[in-house]
Amino acid sequence: MQIRSRAALAAALLGPLALSACSGDADAGSGGDGGTNLAVVGFSVMETPNDAAFAAFEKTDAGADVTFDGPAYGASGDMSRGVVDGQDADLVHFSLEPDMTRLVDAGIVADDWKDGDTSGICTQSVVVMVVPKGNPKKIDSWDDLVKDDVSIVTPNPASSGSAKWNLLAAYGSVISDGGSEDDAAAYMTEFFDHVSALPDSGRDATTAFTQGQGDVLLSYENEAILARQNGEDFDYVVPDTTLLIENPCAVTVDAPDQANDFLDFQRSEEGQKLYAGFGFRPLVDVGDVEVEGALDPADAFPEPATELTIDGDFNGWGEANDKFFGDGEEDNPLGIITEIQAASGVGS
Repeated sequence: MQIRSRAALAAALLGPLALSACSGDADAGSGGDGGTNLAVVGFSVMETPNDAAFAAFEKTDAGADVTFDGPAYGASGDMSRGVVDGQDADLVHFSLEPDMTRLVDAGIVADDWKDGDTSGICTQSVVVMVVPKGNPKKIDSWDDLVKDDVSIVTPNPASSGSAKWNLLAAYGSVISDGGSEDDAAAYMTEFFDHVSALPDSGRDATTAFTQGQGDVLLSYENEAILARQNGEDFDYVVPDTTLLIENPCAVTVDAPDQANDFLDFQRSEEGQKLYAGFGFRPLVDVGDVEVEGALDPADAFPEPATELTIDGDFNGWGEANDKFFGDGEEDNPLGIITEIQAASGVGS
């Protein structure tokens, strides 16, 4: 099966049903025609793929009476905190697990949210290096990021989940290559010396780079593919060592049954094939795909030589978030990367 570009896919899917999804003035949880409106809260890069997913789901039997009026998107950590503070949400889709754990701790998401075939994951990707067309500075590896004439754009880990994936990929590349934790910390110190911008979210970081900031952008592979689908004229590199990005999703405890139906759709073969069209690596077998915007549309998702995982290489987010990104408040000491970032003065 060939999966077309974002524009072609949206044209095929965003028909009358999608328009009706945006036209109601219904109260939360109730569609204007007596159906159900689902409040979706997600991290920033999900906005365009979800527009197509909403429209496709509305065409199914389970989604026939469902609308998605006013989904909310932004930096993953900010959106998670917003839900805790009262943002309406039936289904949440974040960049990384600690943003979901915050909702579990608040009693908003059930503690069994990871049960199921995909362990609570709805989308996945890998960390890539986005470079100007032709890769003029020949950036192909993590070592290349700390050359004298290279400046880096990556989101701020204080607000963005994608930033944490990027920074752990950088740190983990040193360990994977036989280095010690001291070696990895030394590399990250040098890394932050080369950071020129720390935008709030992955989407903001892409915008900053396309507007001329920096020599290389650390990003999700899917974000790079989507930007190329939208006409951005840059290349990207899947480094030999990278980190598998796993984005969690869950329904909230008071959500209507239709929220579970949509969650099932997201993780189904049909849903994963749709998300693959926007550059996400499928969680299930979706057959042959061709993804416009990928470096090689016929082989859109090349296997890296070494693919790190958060569980296998960092002992899971429960340990990694505090160890690397602890904020120094109360009994939570500064994390390794937080401390290095603070010393650099970047983004503080």
